[in-house]
Amino acid sequence: MPHTKFGTFGDLLDIAEETQVAICKYLRDTILAIDPDAYEVVRLGDRAATYGVGPKKMSEGYTYILPHKSWVNLGFFKGTDLSDPEGVLEGTGANMRHVKIHSLEQAKKPFVVELIRAALSERRQSLGR
Repeated sequence: MPHTKFGTFGDLLDIAEETQVAICKYLRDTILAIDPDAYEVVRLGDRAATYGVGPKKMSEGYTYILPHKSWVNLGFFKGTDLSDPEGVLEGTGANMRHVKIHSLEQAKKPFVVELIRAALSERRQSLGR
């Protein structure tokens, strides 16, 4: 991984659209309230912050924040394993799914917390932690 550029959450906010900063901050606060021990790894080349039970993105990560121009993706590495009664998860990958968060009000919806908790539980169970 010699070409991976790591940074801080502040660095990620610096490259995010100004209109998405509050959403990113709120999602991060929510994740860390649910899992205060989460590993936060910011990969500026991916333009994303990953949260996991360890630092490895694909095997230990359970969620990520990826700001776009008009929304923020709240992604889940094992999203196909999550229950989605609200029908909010998008994506066609083998495992990954995401929710497009368009507003702070949407970020505060109960399904956000439910998905993060479920993703954390899935990673802990799968890895025996």
